[in-house]
Amino acid sequence: MIPARTIFRALPVSGRTFMRTYATAASTAPPVQLFGVDGTYASALYTAAAKNSSLDATSKALTYLKTLLDKDADISGILSNPALSASDKKIVVETLSKSVSVPTVANLLAVLAENNRLGLLSEVIEKFGTLMSAYNGEVEATITSAAPLDSKILSRIESAISKSQFVGAGKKLKVSNKVNPDILGGLIVEVGDRTVDLSVSSKISRLNALINEAV
Repeated sequence: MIPARTIFRALPVSGRTFMRTYATAASTAPPVQLFGVDGTYASALYTAAAKNSSLDATSKALTYLKTLLDKDADISGILSNPALSASDKKIVVETLSKSVSVPTVANLLAVLAENNRLGLLSEVIEKFGTLMSAYNGEVEATITSAAPLDSKILSRIESAISKSQFVGAGKKLKVSNKVNPDILGGLIVEVGDRTVDLSVSSKISRLNALINEAV
């Protein structure tokens, strides 16, 4: 994993400079610990943005980029292309940077390109969203189902989770529904770092395990 302190190089912004060292002050430290390479980039970005008082601007810029990636599969394909030349990477970074005009995001794109990690952009954006939710006192809950849930069922699940021990006092619950036909039925409920697997596929797996043990 790349150490966070090595991710952001010096970047002049309005007479100030983002230093290479990873800030350790509590006011700029990520509110929750993330894992994986994408988590490392997201955490370093959060610290750089917090240090420059541009968390909201950075978040809005990343949301805009995520919309572009979701709408245009060609852009995602280009970013994920391992054979992208240095000159092509430069063009991609410059084009995306100009579309948002936020220095922290421009620097992130440049570092991802330099390390051949542009394909991780969507994942980094998602992890940064997790940090911003924690910063804003939100608790994220992801409900995975085999088919989209209607609003009434989703509302009932949201109400049940909000009253549970998973959501602390004064916290705001943010619920999203993810569809994955592979779970066959039932639900997988993820609240923060906790997971409750009530899917049919999980039950079948446990049943198969019991059968194999009995044979």
